Amino acid sequence: MADWELRAAVAADVEAVAELRAVVLRADLERLGRYDERRVRQRLRDGFAPAHTWVVEADGGFAGCVALRPGADGLRLEHFYLDPRLQGGGIGAAVLRRLLSRCDRDGVPVRLNVLQGSPARRLYERHGFTVESEDPVDVFMVRLPLPAAAHGGRPAGGPAALRGTGPERAASFRPKARSSTSSPKAPGDPA
Repeated sequence: MADWELRAAVAADVEAVAELRAVVLRADLERLGRYDERRVRQRLRDGFAPAHTWVVEADGGFAGCVALRPGADGLRLEHFYLDPRLQGGGIGAAVLRRLLSRCDRDGVPVRLNVLQGSPARRLYERHGFTVESEDPVDVFMVRLPLPAAAHGGRPAGGPAALRGTGPERAASFRPKARSSTSSPKAPGDPA
């Protein structure tokens, strides 16, 4: 697996993320008869929220992104895209494990939707997501937090474990520090 790290997204990341989204989703959207070259990028631009997004960097370059957006019933995992050249190498699973372990410690359920027939569904199922409902385009999934014993019995770190330090991020679920394969825990992580 390539060395990777997470960093907080900034507004200037939007175009790189929109372009990656178009590449990653193209085959699935074409199969579903829903691909529109302009719309696939614009939907990302319209909903991009750097305050809830991380950029994945691998070997020093842009490799992907992931967002965890707060909702009334937990968190929404959104915009989880990884450069196709890096898919299948363990980076996506490692990023997902990192985020989900923090959600477990906070006792927070995570919801997402994945396109029908997408291979990403298998990744989510391997990490404990189950189907809540489906429609002709999307599969809606949820993952309830694991009990404390399942993640080492560590005390809950609270959302502060992922927050930025500024007051404008006080209610945000944010990355606190960089993470990489060479450093299995980010500074500030209780585990």
